[in-house]
Parts: sequence; C-alpha cells; structure tokens
Amino acid sequence: MNKGTAFRTILRKEVVRFMRIWPQTLLPPVITQSLYFIIFGTFIGSQVADINGVSYMAFIVPGLVMMSVINGAFQNVVSSFFSTKFMRNVDELLVSPVPNWLIVAGYCGGGVLRGVLVGLIVFIVSIFFTQPEIYNLWIILLFVVLTSLLFSMGGFLNALFAKKFDDISVFSVFILTPLTYFGGVFYSIEDLPEFWQGLSRFNPILYMIDGFRYGFHGFSDVNVMWSIAMLLIFTIVIGALSLHLMRKGVGLKH
Repeated sequence: MNKGTAFRTILRKEVVRFMRIWPQTLLPPVITQSLYFIIFGTFIGSQVADINGVSYMAFIVPGLVMMSVINGAFQNVVSSFFSTKFMRNVDELLVSPVPNWLIVAGYCGGGVLRGVLVGLIVFIVSIFFTQPEIYNLWIILLFVVLTSLLFSMGGFLNALFAKKFDDISVFSVFILTPLTYFGGVFYSIEDLPEFWQGLSRFNPILYMIDGFRYGFHGFSDVNVMWSIAMLLIFTIVIGALSLHLMRKGVGLKH
C-alpha cells in the first residue's frame, strides 16, 4: 500500500468537503470576527487606553484570528469524522491496510488547512480596521500551525466519543468557548487581580493566544518559549491518546 497516496486521498476528501460548502465553513467566521472588530475594536476600543503602546484594536487582532483558527480546525474534524462514523464509512477505513496514524493524520491535516485558511482570511479582514504589525513571522506560523493541529486532534477525540450529533457540540459549547473567551483574547492577564492571573495560567488557550500575539507585537504575558513547550506537550499527548483510542476501537465498534 502506498501510504502517501492514502494520506493524500483522505486529505483531498477533507479539503474538497469544506471548500465545497465554503459559505458554511469559511464565511461565518469572517462575519463573526468582523462584528468583534466593529463592536470591541471600534466602539469599545476607542475608549480603552493603549496596551504596551499598542492600540486596543491592534491588540485584539491576534486573539480574534486565533479564535477563528481554533474553531475552524476543531469543527472541521469533529463534524467530518463523526459523519464518517455515523454513515459507517469508517468501517471501510478500518478494514483497509491504512494504519491508524495515517487516518488521524489525514483528517487532522484537513483541519489544519481549514484552520490556517480561516485565520488568514480573518487576518486580511483585520487590515480594513487597523494596520497589523508583524514582529516575528516564524513565531506566528509556528503557533498557528501547532494550534490548528492541536485542536484538529481535539476534534478527532470529540468525534470518537460522540454517540449522536448533539454530542459533537457539547465540548465546543461548554469547554472550548469559555476557555477561549477567558484565554486573553480581549485583555492582558497582567490587568487582572493576582488570583485571576494565577487561575488564567491553567488555561491552555492562554499560551496559544499569548504566544501568537508575541509574533505580532513582540510582547507577551507568558514567556514565549514556555508557550511553545506547552503547545508541543499538549499536541503530543492528545495525538498519542487519539492513536491509543483508535487501537482500542473506542467509539468505532457497533
């Protein structure tokens, strides 16, 4: 079996799927983030002082871009793989000679591409509201790719455990969304009371948004190397867990 061909086939299916329905996969994040730019950046931001010499509008751009990346990557994989489970198309993959790691890689690759594409589109939209700065392009690319990969794997885990369509939104609504909003999208944790600063450091999304913001503005609330280390650790752990559950057949057996 040609593993490269198998990977490209799964990846191509994923890309074609979300590009075919682009009004549902690419357009909504743009509209949502544009409203954030208008409401928080323009209306409220005009009354907020600069943060570390950066206007409030420019400050929230990295957080809003990362929010769209997280949601895009996660939703792409959880909806696609659960649909494959629901239609029992996954049985064809499981009986084929395609290894589990390649199945995970193919689906997560599609999630990464959608996450990066959505993030790029939102960033382009932000140019109409402010003049974004680029402090370190390599840091920006590293964080956007690793974050997309991490939440693609998170979506894969969610799809494995989901037993009905309602289950695929539980994690997103009750865990992912609150963590994202409390991850420093709209504020610096340095402005919080000491107790809430300490609590915020247990939020993994803080490290993603904070490191991503460093790539734009050159400052962060958390050491950027520590943020990279946290991202790598989470990615490796969730990737290993996904493969372990695949081998066990969790959520895949009748």
